[in-house]
Amino acid sequence: MTYPPPSGGWNDPAWSGQQSSPPADPTLPISGQPVPTQPTAAEPYPGGDPYAGMKAPGQPGDPYAAAGYPPPAYPGYGYGYPPQQKTNGLAIAALVLSLVGVGSCITAPIGAILGHVAQKQIRQTGEGGEGMAKAAIIVGWILTGLLVLVILFYVAAIVFAITQSDNTSSSY
Repeated sequence: MTYPPPSGGWNDPAWSGQQSSPPADPTLPISGQPVPTQPTAAEPYPGGDPYAGMKAPGQPGDPYAAAGYPPPAYPGYGYGYPPQQKTNGLAIAALVLSLVGVGSCITAPIGAILGHVAQKQIRQTGEGGEGMAKAAIIVGWILTGLLVLVILFYVAAIVFAITQSDNTSSSY
C-alpha cells in the first residue's frame, strides 16, 4: 500500500518521491528579525575580557578580598573549620572497658567509674570525648545492674536448693 506524499511544509526522509520545496536555509533570518553579528577574531566575546582583574589569591586585586569576604577563621586549617579537638584518653578507655564488660562482667563497673572521672576532666580541660564518657557511664552501669541481678538470682537459687535439700533429707 502506497501513501500519498506528505504535505504541510515538512519533508519525510523515508519518502522517495520528489520534494515539494527546497529545505530551509538555517543562515537566513526568521520573519524579518535582524541577523546577529558574529564576533571577530580580535574580540571573541563582545563584553570584553571576563577574566580581567582576576588575580591569584593573596595578591593585590584578589577577587575574594575585593568582594569583602572575611579572612579565614582558622588560618592553616581551611576556611571555617576549627582545628581538631583532642579526645580525652580516659573517655576512650572508659568506653572500651564498659563494652568489654559485656563478656567479662567485671570491667563494666570500672568503665562506668572511669567515665565519671573522664567527664570531670573534660569539663575542666575542654577536651573532646564527652559523648564517649557518657556512653561509658550508661553502658557500664546498665551492665553492672544486670550483673548484680544475675548474682542475686544465683544466690537465691543456691539458698533455695540448700533449704530444699535439708527438708528432703530429714524426712528419711
